[in-house]
Amino acid sequence: MAEREGKVVELKTKRSRRSVDKFLSGVESGRRREDARRVRALMEEITGEKAVMWGDSIVGFGTYRYKYANGKEGEWFTTGFSPRKTGLTLYIMSGFPQHQELMDRLGKYTTGKSCLYLRWLDDVDIDTLRELIADSVAHVREGSISY
Repeated sequence: MAEREGKVVELKTKRSRRSVDKFLSGVESGRRREDARRVRALMEEITGEKAVMWGDSIVGFGTYRYKYANGKEGEWFTTGFSPRKTGLTLYIMSGFPQHQELMDRLGKYTTGKSCLYLRWLDDVDIDTLRELIADSVAHVREGSISY
C-alpha cells in the first residue's frame, strides 16, 4: 500500500516467482551485474534471508507487515536493491535521518526517502554500507518503521 493525497492505493510491486539468478544474469553492464551480485551476497549475509524478486526489477530480502494510521496493512521487503542502467538503488527502509554519522562516512551517493542511489559500489565504503543496511534491518525488525 502507498498513500497518495490521503488515499491508500494498492502497491503494484509484490513478491514474484521470477528467478533472481536469471534477473541478475540479464543485467546488461558487466560491472553493474557484478555490483548487483555483491550487494545480493551482502544483503543475504546481513538478513539471513534468501533473495526474492519483487515485481520485475527489485531483489528483496525478508518481509515485514506495516500498518497505516487508517488501519490499512500491507507487506514489503525488509531491505532490497535494484540494478538500474545508471546505478544501483538500495532500499533502506528506515530512511536516513537517524543514520547521519554513517552517511557522513559512506562515500558518493544520493538519497530519496528510503532509497540510496549509488553509481558504482566502489564509490562507497563497503563496511559502512554493511553497517547502514544492518542498522536499517534492525529498525524494521524492531517495528521502528512508521508510515
